[in-house]
Amino acid sequence: MENHDRDFPLDHVPENARVGLLSLSAVLLGFTFFSPTMIAGGKVAANYGLNDFIKIMILGNLILGLYVAIMSVIGTKTGLTSVLLARYALGTAGAKWADILLGGTQLGWYAVSAAYVAELFVKALNMNESSYIFWAIFWSIVMGITAVYGFKGMEIVSYIAIPLILILAVWTPILGIQKAGSWAALSQIKPASNMNITTALTVIVGTFASGGTQVTNWSRFAKGAGVSFFAAMLAFFIGNGLMIFAGGIGAIAFQQPDLVEVFLQMGIIFWALVILTINIWTTNDAAAYAFGVAGSEMFNNPNKKPFVIGGVLIATVLAATRIYNYFIPWLVLLGIFIPPLGGTIIGDYFFVWKTKLPKLDTVNFKGLRIANLIAYLLGTFSAWVGNTYNIGIPPLQGIIVAAIMVPVVNKIFELLGIDDKHKVVVK
Repeated sequence: MENHDRDFPLDHVPENARVGLLSLSAVLLGFTFFSPTMIAGGKVAANYGLNDFIKIMILGNLILGLYVAIMSVIGTKTGLTSVLLARYALGTAGAKWADILLGGTQLGWYAVSAAYVAELFVKALNMNESSYIFWAIFWSIVMGITAVYGFKGMEIVSYIAIPLILILAVWTPILGIQKAGSWAALSQIKPASNMNITTALTVIVGTFASGGTQVTNWSRFAKGAGVSFFAAMLAFFIGNGLMIFAGGIGAIAFQQPDLVEVFLQMGIIFWALVILTINIWTTNDAAAYAFGVAGSEMFNNPNKKPFVIGGVLIATVLAATRIYNYFIPWLVLLGIFIPPLGGTIIGDYFFVWKTKLPKLDTVNFKGLRIANLIAYLLGTFSAWVGNTYNIGIPPLQGIIVAAIMVPVVNKIFELLGIDDKHKVVVK
């Protein structure tokens, strides 16, 4: 089938379409420089003192950064999207779960982000609450228009947004420290409530558990593994960490986890409004891109644009219903169900294929790879148990258990004489 989409949603990215460090870093930083992440940082920090918050922030983002960097390298080496890698790991039918999980969560993120911008405009302009629906619909559609233009459109918007959100990310902690009087005074402020550490880490990793698992959608365009690893660590460890840190400092200083209320107290709501709107725009472009390629894989259609448009319309309806109010439970769920999928892809790539993934057109794919599905379910179960009973670091457990169980369960299937692998055709 002829590919009508320059972003290659159903094929390997060819060498002549590869980009360098600057382009990939711009897209990934535009993705992770995401102001609702500052809200997550604020909600975590409100439950901890400054020193404990910083330790949790560093650990959570280090887990996220390393996980995403490994996924990023796999994307570069194979030139494939996450949902196509899931076809290798779980089979053609199993990949549909990845389409639903990854595409669906990015659609949800898009709705949350559009709802957040609408909330910003209502409060910043001191408008009646009834105007919320108008702003939610307006921004959801406007952001969706640029998403149709794919990687290049995301890159252009990112170059505008990154410097602006950097200013806000530096400005917010400075004003927070000024509010407290000094860094030492800030560290003496006691938390108003309590959140256990497993939930806190799950929230931090959950900020980009879905987006990070889909980093291959963009890292597949990188010219080399070094480029993709560095760009991923820069975006998901440093960039995401900066967002968490900025939101956390503001929350501790003003004793208010709601970032909008913090900006109102700081007296910078106008500039925050401008910067945050452009910032969220870049991340929503990436979210729309992600559910577009997931739709392409699910329906085997090489043109992702119809799925971008359809997803934006669904997200617009969700945004109008104030999905923003369910932000933290949403992050916790993402931190449980999605990292094990990435762990399964990692385990399959390294332990089953030994990093030698064959081309799509040389593989007769099975409908479902039971062994890897079992590994995924075990990883998900370990993350759920960790979160439910406050044991360990749930997202990390999900990744590690799934990745390790892939070769273990595959070996058991081999010993039992069960053929659970795809057939590679020599052409």
